[in-house]
Amino acid sequence: MCVWTIMEDQKKILCVGLVCLDIISVVDKYPEEDSDSRCLSQRWQRGGNASNSCTVLSLLGASCSFMGSVVAGHVTDFILEDFQKFGVDVSLVSEHSQCTAPVSVVISNISTGSRTILHMNRNLPDVTLEDFSKVDLHQFKWIHWEGRNAEEQVKMIQQVEKYNSTLPRQQRITISVEIEKTQELLYQLFPYGDVVFVSKDVAQHFGFQSAEAALKGLYHRVKKGAVLVCAWAEKGADALGPDGSLIHSDAFPPEALVDTLGAGDTFNASFIYTLSNGGTLQEALTFGCKIAGRKCGFHGYDGISETLSDV
Repeated sequence: MCVWTIMEDQKKILCVGLVCLDIISVVDKYPEEDSDSRCLSQRWQRGGNASNSCTVLSLLGASCSFMGSVVAGHVTDFILEDFQKFGVDVSLVSEHSQCTAPVSVVISNISTGSRTILHMNRNLPDVTLEDFSKVDLHQFKWIHWEGRNAEEQVKMIQQVEKYNSTLPRQQRITISVEIEKTQELLYQLFPYGDVVFVSKDVAQHFGFQSAEAALKGLYHRVKKGAVLVCAWAEKGADALGPDGSLIHSDAFPPEALVDTLGAGDTFNASFIYTLSNGGTLQEALTFGCKIAGRKCGFHGYDGISETLSDV
């Protein structure tokens, strides 16, 4: 094996986006409005799309880093300790004083596997181009952006594109973006990813009723040579690449649906993990659906590593 290959294998995956505190209440049925009921259990869990994807990447065996904003205080102490537990590098987090930590209150219905999220993010700013300009890009082989402050994120991606332009193709950083929310500002990210994840919610917002229809209808928005991916819950996921071939994977539901919180983040991470290690689009789609399906069978993420031997 050549020295260059060894160095490339040691490079990390960076996820840029949100980390927050999830306060999760597990119930046996969704509560009625203006009612008083007991939950089966309650826990704190580190959340946020990019944060969750880092957890899954690390459990799969990838070396990864998280970049996002945090607030000084006991909530962030919990978050940073949890990152450390999963072996995620947090040297790129930006700490802000005089801000409030973002929190999600999650109702997890064990009878249906549904999760209902109430999110509060009062005044914590997302990372900016100024923050990102301090990053040593040489250490990364893949950078994934959770679509948030898109105008700043476009500038960050353009900085990576400028860096890539100085390198041979095989040494360039792969860029992926996730467009999950139905917000017009996020749609400017479509042409900036080598891999673009578009959510079922966004697809339906554009009037598409299947992943296949969404990919065919939205592919003109991505750049030449890009891969567009759309997961559609229990119907699996589809991908459309530059050769025009539509690729599909069925879903792999668990024996009992327990917890769908973070299933999309798990799919994205598993897809990125496979492609970043030389897998094909079909392998990435199938592995993504398998790991996301397994994750829906238990609370949290710890069980992912325990199920890898038979995936």
